[in-house]
Amino acid sequence: MADEMLTIGELARRTGAAPSALRYYEEIGLLAPSARVSGQRRYGPEAESVVGTILFLADVGFTLGEVKQLMEARSVTPRTWRDLVRRKLAELDERIAEARAARVAVEHAIACPHDDIITCPNFQAAVRRRLDGQLVSDPRYCVCEVQEMRPA
Repeated sequence: MADEMLTIGELARRTGAAPSALRYYEEIGLLAPSARVSGQRRYGPEAESVVGTILFLADVGFTLGEVKQLMEARSVTPRTWRDLVRRKLAELDERIAEARAARVAVEHAIACPHDDIITCPNFQAAVRRRLDGQLVSDPRYCVCEVQEMRPA
């Protein structure tokens, strides 16, 4: 039935979210406060879509605070929510760059001919650069020797 009210347990089963998460979403204003029937929370059928949206946005990297901002911004202007999404995209690009740089460093460790990675001159140079404030994700950071050390 389209207009049936859902118990918290039913909403949890339909969405895969824990009942405690649903109560928390309600507490922080992401999920509309539920009606009460005999002291039990009851949610309208739209709650399933709202929870699905929260879960999806969390899956793609938004914090619950950002999800709340995004949901509130939708009602203001399209530009507002798009600005939030653009900021998230820039953050994701940064995290991807960090992950790629970390992968190169780990590939170096695997390919390194030294028995102890700590004794590797490339590793030591990387440590010095880090102590000088250069992050692995910095575009100037390079573990160029990785290519030369790869086993044939």
